[in-house]
Amino acid sequence: MPARSLLLPLLTLAVVCGPAPTAPAQTPLPPLSSAAQSAEQIFHDTNSTSLVFVAVRGSDVWFQSFGETAPGSHQLPTAASELRLCSVTKVFAADLLVQLSDQKLVRPDDPLQHFAPPGAHVPTTGLHGARGVITLHDLATHTAGLPRELGTAPRNTPHFTFPDYHQRWQFLEHQKLLASPGTAASYSNLGFDLLGDALASAAHRPYPQLLAERITTPLGLRDTTFVPSPSQCARLLRGPADEGPCTDTTASAGSSGLYSTPADIARWLRYLLHDPALPLRQSPVAQQDVFLPAQLRSVQGLSHAGPPSGIGLAWVRLGPARLNPHGSPSTILQKTGAGAGFTTYIALNPANRTAVFFAIMEGAGNWHTNPFEAANNILLSLCNLPPLPPDHVSRAHKPTRRSSAIALARPS
Repeated sequence: MPARSLLLPLLTLAVVCGPAPTAPAQTPLPPLSSAAQSAEQIFHDTNSTSLVFVAVRGSDVWFQSFGETAPGSHQLPTAASELRLCSVTKVFAADLLVQLSDQKLVRPDDPLQHFAPPGAHVPTTGLHGARGVITLHDLATHTAGLPRELGTAPRNTPHFTFPDYHQRWQFLEHQKLLASPGTAASYSNLGFDLLGDALASAAHRPYPQLLAERITTPLGLRDTTFVPSPSQCARLLRGPADEGPCTDTTASAGSSGLYSTPADIARWLRYLLHDPALPLRQSPVAQQDVFLPAQLRSVQGLSHAGPPSGIGLAWVRLGPARLNPHGSPSTILQKTGAGAGFTTYIALNPANRTAVFFAIMEGAGNWHTNPFEAANNILLSLCNLPPLPPDHVSRAHKPTRRSSAIALARPS
């Protein structure tokens, strides 16, 4: 089907937050709409049912969609189409950690044990001499020494509803550390759901209420939720496979359960780019690096968009290998996600206050490209920057349908 293109009418302000654009003053940045052809190529190369693409620079937003809302619908996705954000959800959890830390409700080095249910035990020893205390900081950087998942969900379990609160804390009771906390990065959905539990405990709020009070309501993200209404479910993009019901995903609130829309994501990207026109300001700490890969014994599960050069609070950095190089024009902060037929991606270029997001609804064919790499190159082109060098390119992968996060499991 033809593409749908929409330039959302938002305020354009000259105020700049953060580092100044590094492109030469005499060279204007390309219009956001120049991403159209490359976005369409991602759609074709991934054989998708649908693709929605959002680009933001400052307060300016451009949206485009391809394909159809469900096989045979002949309806293009719109800015109000509902999506599953999958593991992009983690960026919201990390932002909440920084907010609560700024307000002295938690400290990043607080032990997870402080927020455990009565009688629950957080492991402090494990395999190969692993030993240490898991902190909130460890959970937010995938360095807690925890496994990726609790296990395989029972047959016919709706996506992002396993494990629930009680199941993961019971599992933790008998879990051994896979590595000493803070010494190795290994992607963990379990860790981020435990982080969500800890933040809810610290704030004395259910996690969905905490997220609504701190982020989604102040930003006006009306369709970003863990509990979609019948109207929102009716707008959820569908693929050729039966991916189960559109349902309450509070169980995975910290890791992967959020639903949203391109319109809401556009506004959230403006927040991440520190748009002064919005009523809420993100702390700069939320986007800072925490580790260089060389500081860790190993890094696993964080390279789907390219080899990491920095690891932050949910974010993975691509670009120069030194801490907090936000003055570098080619720095990209990114987060991948996949599950329930969706593949999602967010990438920011802080130096030029530019960001992109896509959500792909799985189709029937194999992928012929790495869409994360393609999106990185779109982002850099919007900043008048060259593509990342070949050593930052990953092989094209396609997510498994039953993945609960970013398990890009098989080459196309």
